[in-house]
Amino acid sequence: MMNSCTALLNLSRPGRYTGGEVGSYHKDPAGIAIHFALAFPDVYEIGMSHIGSAILYEILNHHDWIAAERVYCPWPDRAAQLQQQGAPLTSLESHRPLRDFDLVGFSLQYELCYTNLLHMLDLAAIARRRDRRGEDDPLIIVGGPCAYNPEPLADFIDLALLGDGEEAVVEICAALRLSRQLGENRRQKLNRLGRIEGVYRPDLFDVRYAADGRIAAIEPGHPEQPLVRRRFVADLDAAPFPRRPLVPTMHTVHNRVAIEIARGCTRGCRFCQAGYIYRPVRERQATTITELAATALQHSGHEDLSLLSLSSGDYSAIEPLLAELMARHSQDRIAVSLPSLRVGSLSTTLIEEIRKVRKTGFTLAPEAGSERLRQVINKGIVADDLISSARTIYQLGWRLIKLYFMIGLPTEEQADLQGIIDLAAAVKKTARGTEGGGDVHVSASTFVPKPHTPFQWHGQISLQETRRRQQWLREALASKKLRLKWHEPELSLLEGIFARGDRRLGALLERAVDLGCGFDGWRDHFRYDRWQQALTDCAIDPDFYLRPRDFDEILPWEHLSCGIPKEFFRREAQRALALAPTPDCRGGTCGGCGVCDFDQLRMRYADPAPQFQSPAVTPAITLLPDSRFRLRLQLAKEGPALVISHLEFMSLVQRALRRMKAPLRYSQGFHPHPRLSFPDALPTGVASRAEIVDIELIRPWAAADFGHQLNEQLPAGFAVLAAWSVSPQTASPAASIVRSDYRVPLNPLFPPDLAQRLQQALSATSLPWQRQKEGKTLKRDLRPDIADLQLDASGLLLSLYRGSPVAVAACLLDLDDTAARALGICKQAVHFTPAAVPPAGVAVIEAKESCLC
Repeated sequence: MMNSCTALLNLSRPGRYTGGEVGSYHKDPAGIAIHFALAFPDVYEIGMSHIGSAILYEILNHHDWIAAERVYCPWPDRAAQLQQQGAPLTSLESHRPLRDFDLVGFSLQYELCYTNLLHMLDLAAIARRRDRRGEDDPLIIVGGPCAYNPEPLADFIDLALLGDGEEAVVEICAALRLSRQLGENRRQKLNRLGRIEGVYRPDLFDVRYAADGRIAAIEPGHPEQPLVRRRFVADLDAAPFPRRPLVPTMHTVHNRVAIEIARGCTRGCRFCQAGYIYRPVRERQATTITELAATALQHSGHEDLSLLSLSSGDYSAIEPLLAELMARHSQDRIAVSLPSLRVGSLSTTLIEEIRKVRKTGFTLAPEAGSERLRQVINKGIVADDLISSARTIYQLGWRLIKLYFMIGLPTEEQADLQGIIDLAAAVKKTARGTEGGGDVHVSASTFVPKPHTPFQWHGQISLQETRRRQQWLREALASKKLRLKWHEPELSLLEGIFARGDRRLGALLERAVDLGCGFDGWRDHFRYDRWQQALTDCAIDPDFYLRPRDFDEILPWEHLSCGIPKEFFRREAQRALALAPTPDCRGGTCGGCGVCDFDQLRMRYADPAPQFQSPAVTPAITLLPDSRFRLRLQLAKEGPALVISHLEFMSLVQRALRRMKAPLRYSQGFHPHPRLSFPDALPTGVASRAEIVDIELIRPWAAADFGHQLNEQLPAGFAVLAAWSVSPQTASPAASIVRSDYRVPLNPLFPPDLAQRLQQALSATSLPWQRQKEGKTLKRDLRPDIADLQLDASGLLLSLYRGSPVAVAACLLDLDDTAARALGICKQAVHFTPAAVPPAGVAVIEAKESCLC
C-alpha cells in the first residue's frame, strides 16, 4: 500500500483514489457470484455527493452474493499517470480492474459527462464500441435521467435502465447469475436481461434516416415490443435507503447526510424534465424520515442534514417534520437544510424553522422575468408572492438572496428580459430598512429543450443569441448595482445537442475524446476549439439538433417511454402557447398525464399530521462553570492516510468523535465548534506515529477506554496509540512540543558524502533553501529548525524544532520537493516541555511502540 500511496503524492487531491472510507463494503471474493462496478463519470467528490449511487451501493451490497464497488473518473493527472504506468482503472474497494467486473453501471446525470464515460472505458482497456467487445468483457449499462435518451451512446452501451433502479438492479444481477449458471454466451445473457422491464437494448432497434437527416423510422427487433417502458418504485416509504452512509475521508461537494423525502413532482413546469420522468409523487412518511436521519447521523458523524426532493417545501408534512428534526437534533448542533424550495411553498412557519440553522444564501427560482412567460412555462407563481417571501427572508436575518432564471424559454421577448431586471431590483429593494441590509445575486442559464417534456419540440437559441442576451443582462443588471452569474453558452450548446441527439453523435463523441476532450462540464478543462474541430471532422451541424421539431416528426427517443404518452406533452405544448395553466394534481384535480394506474402506481402522500415516537431522553448533565476535562491522544497516520491533508484529518477526527458520541465541549459564539487542538500541519506524504491531539470534554472519560472507542470509528490508516489526561491549563499540542524526530529510511538516493553533509549543516550558521510554489520562489533558512541530524544503519534521523522534514531532507539530499515526499519519511516521536511530559503509566492503546519521549 505504501508504494501505491507514494505514487499518488504528486497528484491533485490524491485522497480521491485511496478508498477505505467508513461505511464502505469490503467482501471476500470467494463467495461472490456477481461483481458490479458502480461507475460515476465525474470526479470522486461529485460522485460521492450523488444520493442515487449511494442507494444502489447499499442495496446491492445487502445481498451476500453481490459485490458492488465504486469507480470514479480520474482527474487528468491521475489518468496520465495510469497511462504512463500501463496500469488499468480499478475500483476503490478491492482495486479490482474495471474490465474484470461482470457489470459496469454508469450513472448519467449530465450530458457533458459522456466523454468521461468513453475515457473511463479507454483507461479500463474495455473496447469503446459494443460490437468490438468479447465474451469476457463486462456488460456496460447506464441509468439516470440521461438514460431516457441514451441514443448518442447507443453504440457504446449494452443496456440502459429507464426509471427507478432499486428493484431493477437486483433483478439484473439475478438474471446474470442464472445466465452464468446455465453457461450462456454474451448474446444469450443480453437476451435474458433485455426481457426485464425497464431495460433497453439499443442493438434491438434499427434507426433509419431520411434524405433531409430526420429520422425516417425506428424499427424494433421484436415487433411485439415497440416501446421500452420505465421502471417504477411504487412505494418509496417501503424502499430501502442507506442507514450507514459512506463517509469520505476527504472533503466532497456535499459533506452531509442526505435523506430523500419524496420522489416526483406534479407542479407541471413545462421545461422541467425531472418533473415528468420522476412522476408520480411518492413521499416517505415523516416518521420513517426521522428514524433514517437519526441512524444516518449517528453512523456518519456529519453535522448537516439535507432533505432532498424536487420541491422539498411541497412535502405534505414539511412543517411538523422540520420542527421534529430541530427538536431532536438541535442540541447536537445539527443543521437541517432544504436545498429545493419553491416560492409558492414558503410559509412564514417554514421560513422561521429554516432560520434556526446556519444561514448562508437563500435561493429562489422565478425562472422567468415576466408574468406572461411564467404562465407559458406553468410556473404558477406571481411577482407579489416572490416579493413578499423576499421581504420575510431579509427580515429574518438573511443577507443574500440568489435568484435563478432561464433565458431562451419558448416565446421569450425583450420585455421578458427586462422583467428579470425589474424583478431582481424589486427583491433587493425589500432589504431596505432591515438590519445589515441585503444583496441579490442573479443567475441565468440557457434553456435546453429536454426529451419527455412539453417543450421537447421547441428550438434552442443559438450560440450568438445566447451571448447577446447574456451581455444585455450583464449591462442592465450592472446599472442597478446587481451581478449576473451565467452558464457558458458553449456548454449549453453541447448540452442541447446531446440531450436531443441521435445515434449519429457517437462518431462525434469518439472524435472529441480522441482530440483530448474530457471533463467538459468543468470550466478549466472545457475546450470548445476541440469540439469545433470534432464537429467539422464529423460534418455535424449543431443547428440541426437545436432546431424546432414538428409534432409529427419522429424523435430519437420515440421508442422510450417515461410513462407519459406523447399526446399529453403535445397538449401541454399547445396550452403553453395559449397561456393556459395546468393545475397541480396535489390539489385534487388530475391533470391526465396518464402515469398513474390508480392502484399500485399512484400518488402516495405522507401523513400531514404525523405522530412521532418520542426519542429516548438523555438525562441532562449538570455542569459546574469550570468543569472542563481534557484528554491528549497520540495517533498514527500511515498507509492510505498519507495522502489526507491536515484539514481533512481534522474533519475526520471530528466526525469520528461524533460517531462515538463523545461529550465534546464547544466554543461560544454564533458558530460554535468543538474545542479540539491539533499540532502544526504534517506535510502530505509524511507518515506519523506521533500526532498529538487534545480533546476537551464536558464530563470525564477514562483515557484508555476513550482511545479504544475512538479507534473503532477511525478509517483505515489512522489509529490511536496512546491516551492520557492533561490539565485544562496545559499548553496546546503545538506549544507543548519542543521538537519532533523523523526517520528517512535508507535509500539509493542518499549521496555517499551524506555523513559529511550532516556535520557541515550542524556547524553552519545558516542553511538556505528555496522552492517553487504556484509560480513563486519561496526562500527560507532551515538551520534554526534543526535540533540534530544523525545517520545510522536504519537511515537518516532528523530532529527538528519546527518546520518541514520534507524541506530539510530535500536540502540535505539535493532533491526536489516531489522526490523528497516519496522517501517514506515518518515522524517517530515528539519531545514535550517539562510541564507537558506524559505521566507514568500512559495507556497504550495498541501493542505498538508508543514513541513517547
